[in-house]
Amino acid sequence: MQKQGKRLILHVRKTEHRSYCECYSPRTGGQSRTIPDSAAVPITGLASYGGDMKLKKAIDRVPGGLMLIPLLLGACVHSFAPGAGKYFGSFTNGLITGTVPILAVWFFCMGATIDIRATSTVLRKSGTLLVTKMLVAWLATIVASHLIPVEGIQTGLFAGLSVLAITTSMDMTNGGLYAAVMQQCGTKEEAGAFVLMSIESGPLVSMIILGATGVAFFEPRLFVGAVLPFLIGFALGNLDSALRELFGRCVVPLIPFFGFALGNGIDLNVIVKSGFPGVLLGLAVIVITGIPLIIADRLIAGGNGAAGLAASSTAGAAVANPSIIGEMIPRFKPMVPAATAMVATACLVTAILVPILTAMWSRRARLKAGLSGVQNEEESAPLTQPLGAHE
Repeated sequence: MQKQGKRLILHVRKTEHRSYCECYSPRTGGQSRTIPDSAAVPITGLASYGGDMKLKKAIDRVPGGLMLIPLLLGACVHSFAPGAGKYFGSFTNGLITGTVPILAVWFFCMGATIDIRATSTVLRKSGTLLVTKMLVAWLATIVASHLIPVEGIQTGLFAGLSVLAITTSMDMTNGGLYAAVMQQCGTKEEAGAFVLMSIESGPLVSMIILGATGVAFFEPRLFVGAVLPFLIGFALGNLDSALRELFGRCVVPLIPFFGFALGNGIDLNVIVKSGFPGVLLGLAVIVITGIPLIIADRLIAGGNGAAGLAASSTAGAAVANPSIIGEMIPRFKPMVPAATAMVATACLVTAILVPILTAMWSRRARLKAGLSGVQNEEESAPLTQPLGAHE
């Protein structure tokens, strides 16, 4: 219900071509009448009062901006007002320091978005990409653990680089980016292959890889604690599609909140120092994970390699993993700020380059197969994806 001048909007009715509002107006003697929505104030009321600044549109222009911009804002708060949380206390302190509880809710909601009834083609493609990405991250961790000190590189051009940063940047694909790219460059089945990528969400895969390579030891209860919210969300989402829709809507809105909380653990000086190694890490993610993913997509999943290249990114949600793992393993805590900054930079680099490289690869593959270099609408039908998966 909303006022507009002397009108009071009671109800919004949509038809195939237009929307109409049922309004109460004193001019009609108190009777309700129907007016087109162009004559009524929008439900938010923003356009009529000059409040539509299009901030969300501006944020979306930055790759991974929904995570990275709040993270930078949090880093500014930490750098220039480090005691703000304790000073204000209460809910403000909760927003600044609440990384783990916010992530727990987000992880639960991500689990609810997975539909167990996906088609076999989608599951084969998704499973191939998921397993390949995990294996490559595992191998990269093994190699890195023999070349990089346990405490990470402390000096020089690669200062701040650690096994923790390498693992957490390589083991999680940006599912939202993948789905968006493959809707333009692949088939609808390939675009739907993000369905299992939510399993990579949270610290579980990173914990398994770090534990399996001997870099860290996690007690069994910690594994259970890390995956339990995800499993509960998964169960509820598959028991009731209405719950899947309800919790799925929460995935995107929570991203800036845990991004801001994460940023409050990072000093701006660390971000500046980690810039160059972070860029190299992002390029390494594309090369090291991209080549095996392309091969697996061609040989196992039956694709042309584009889906594999589209999956060679770092998820925005991966930025949270160093912090979570640092809470579990105290000896990792000193590496968390630099690792978080590097993973954030890798996320930005891969978000920019992966769509460009995938489009070029897809066009080349289609021309080689004697097809048009441009994807038509029938081949890449619009796909409903879980909200903001891995943004």
